[in-house]
Amino acid sequence: MREYLLTLCITAAVTYLLTGPVRKFAIVAGAMPEIRARDVHREPTPRLGGIAMFFGLCAGLLVADHLTNLSEVFEKSNEPRALLSGAALIWLIGVLDDKFEIDALIKLGGQMIAAGVMVMQGLTILWIPLPGIGTVALTQWQGTLLTVALVVITINAVNFVDGLDGLAAGMVCIAAAAFFMYAYRIWYSYGIEAAAPASLFAAILMGMCLGFLPHNMHPARIFMGDSGSMLIGLVLAAGAISVTGQVDPDVMKLFSGSERNTVHQMVPVYIPLLMPLTIIAIPAADLILAIVRRTWRGQSPFAADRGHLHHRLLEIGHSHSRAVLIMYFWSALIAFGALAYSVNSASMWIVLGVVALSAVGLVLLLLPRFTPRAPRWAERFVPPRYRRRKAVAVEAGAEPEPAVGADEERVPVAAGVSGVNGATAVGPRSRTR
Repeated sequence: MREYLLTLCITAAVTYLLTGPVRKFAIVAGAMPEIRARDVHREPTPRLGGIAMFFGLCAGLLVADHLTNLSEVFEKSNEPRALLSGAALIWLIGVLDDKFEIDALIKLGGQMIAAGVMVMQGLTILWIPLPGIGTVALTQWQGTLLTVALVVITINAVNFVDGLDGLAAGMVCIAAAAFFMYAYRIWYSYGIEAAAPASLFAAILMGMCLGFLPHNMHPARIFMGDSGSMLIGLVLAAGAISVTGQVDPDVMKLFSGSERNTVHQMVPVYIPLLMPLTIIAIPAADLILAIVRRTWRGQSPFAADRGHLHHRLLEIGHSHSRAVLIMYFWSALIAFGALAYSVNSASMWIVLGVVALSAVGLVLLLLPRFTPRAPRWAERFVPPRYRRRKAVAVEAGAEPEPAVGADEERVPVAAGVSGVNGATAVGPRSRTR
């Protein structure tokens, strides 16, 4: 564990220290695109933050290769080299896109090629454990297609959610922490060395995100850009691929006792199938909704808009920072909920805890919809924001606003209008409820 922590700290330190010089380089290189209609920041902000994150990845792998216990991962497995090769390719494509705005189909092709490079070097899904069936071996083509699909979906899910300051880095960091705890438990508790590369990838990914977050929190001084979002998406997918299909039920000795006990004990075997999905549950949901929304309107699935989940939170009335924290909360709830269920699937307390926290999350999500109003007799003793508008207007000497009744309907405002969508960052928020 100490070597994992050392690798994490070195990765975070290198990423943090390089982000400042990279920001200056991005400004000089002109990697500061103009503000688009879908953006929520007010001023042009440099991109190319993925450069610092990539060198943090290289530093983490280099340090791990020289540590006593982690060096065995490089000796017994080619997966770290496969990760570095795929990461270098996807990072280069991202840098070019941050500077020159590459076409979406070209980026998609580059993502598939990067996944293919990792498959050629051994980082692929070999078999899948299915409930009620057992371990199903995959052919070379089946494993390749499944690996490429997982990489492309994860990269684009992370890329889609990168819309607010600190959002993508924080959510991926939470996901990496949950995945590290899962993979480390498989490696330490069951003695399965095949889970060691996944633990290393998760630790390095946490370091990359933690080192970049101080520069990217609102108001962000630099964006990671596609060079960063696609990079951390690929590393996250690589960890999932590394551990999926590598857990041997015979080695874990789970086939014991009654059939019911065996089903509960086999949960850690099935989790590799579910954990990658739970980790990117919110980004994947945002990705699916975006594709459905755009195709329904007759647009390209790759056309940008302002209908993402984080944009919706701003529309409801959340501030920039609160919207990011709410997305953090739901990511942690889903990822760590799945992790807790893999540890003890028979505990009802875990289910009740997830349900209770979900209720808390819904209350926080809808909080701006419920503005508390003091009773009339107490309006003189509370701040003006808790008084009824009529009373506030009369106290100020102005005529009260007409009430909205049957003769006057509120006109809905179309999505994407400046000052309404993402009003917290674009313009003044409308006070009409």
